[in-house]
Amino acid sequence: MRWLLAVALLALPPLARAEVRKTLEECIEIALRQQPSLRAAAATVAAGRARVWEAAAAYLPQVSANYLASRRHASSNSLIGSGGSGAARTFPFYSTGMTFSQVLFDFGQNLELIHGAQASAEALAADAATQRDTVVFNVQQAYFALLAAYRLRDVAEETVAQNQKHLDLAEGRHDVGMAPRFDVTNAGVQLATAELNRLTARNNVSLGRETLRNALGLVGPLDFDIVDLLEQPRIEVGDAEALDVAYANRPELRSLAAQERAEAERIKAIEKDYLPKLTLVSNVTWSGSRYPLQESWNFGGLINLSVFNGGLTTAQVREAKANLDNLRATEDATRQNVTLEVQQALLNLHQAAESIGVADKGLQQARENLSLAEGRYKTGVGNIIELTDAQVSLATAEASRVQALVGYRTALASLERSTAHRFATD
Repeated sequence: MRWLLAVALLALPPLARAEVRKTLEECIEIALRQQPSLRAAAATVAAGRARVWEAAAAYLPQVSANYLASRRHASSNSLIGSGGSGAARTFPFYSTGMTFSQVLFDFGQNLELIHGAQASAEALAADAATQRDTVVFNVQQAYFALLAAYRLRDVAEETVAQNQKHLDLAEGRHDVGMAPRFDVTNAGVQLATAELNRLTARNNVSLGRETLRNALGLVGPLDFDIVDLLEQPRIEVGDAEALDVAYANRPELRSLAAQERAEAERIKAIEKDYLPKLTLVSNVTWSGSRYPLQESWNFGGLINLSVFNGGLTTAQVREAKANLDNLRATEDATRQNVTLEVQQALLNLHQAAESIGVADKGLQQARENLSLAEGRYKTGVGNIIELTDAQVSLATAEASRVQALVGYRTALASLERSTAHRFATD
């Protein structure tokens, strides 16, 4: 007895794992961990933040060191820069030194470059948020599509069972001479059609699981099932509320705003090329043909001013200003597209909510209609065509209700995608 109990306990974990079901939120968490596109976006953000430090490096002291060991062939007069000719000779030459430089004043050019790099990094972070929203939306679509496939498969299974029952009923009536052979063949055709539809429904489930696996970013097979969340309370969202949330949350708008700030900082930095820059420079050198080497050093300030560069700076400023105008126009167009997406999502959500009520009513009537048709056929009042039409109507009504439920959840997901805000928690 104890041995059997031990075997049963060892068998429980695999069974439990086989029955694991995950909610939509759990699937989204998996996708956020597994999706390679999000890892790529995170790497892009990290590169943008590194560029901020690249820009900041120009503000810090620059120190370099060098060492040279060579053999020279020259006359003594050429070495000291005097005229005349002397006997040339070959000798070793060594030189080592250090150079130090520090920007003292550049009218804030480097600071503006740093601010521009920071704004660019913010834009990349907003782009990563856009990618995250896309991943979440793809998971939601795949999740609801799989739920629809499951329910439509159940509808197909039920339709096959109903048609088998009708075939048995027609054969029984035909055997006792109460129904023509046509009733049997017609019921058989309907059963074959239902079985074919069932095969398609089962394949759609397999396709749906593969689509969800891909949306989650999983390499291996999907080793869990999902929780049916189609029967959820309806929510009410106003047009003004949805638009305000979208304008505040959409990462695309935040990205464009950050890009505009970055370009504005770049314009100011380029314009500083018209102005002089003051740099502190110093170096110390040890050189000679034998050790100990001779020391020399210098220390001073360098003022650098571009007097004429062929109009390069002016052209760069014009280009940057044109790019800024382009970004502002793109922001206006994106804001209009956001408005359109939100309005479309709201209209689809309202239509889907009304469709559920209509589908529920149609399903109730189709079930009653089939019950009446079966009763009429059993008593010999109705015919097989009437019964077949009632069965088809019921299957259509059940599929329509599934599509209405999925349509509502998909419309809600589209609204959440267009506003970058979750209105419901599953």
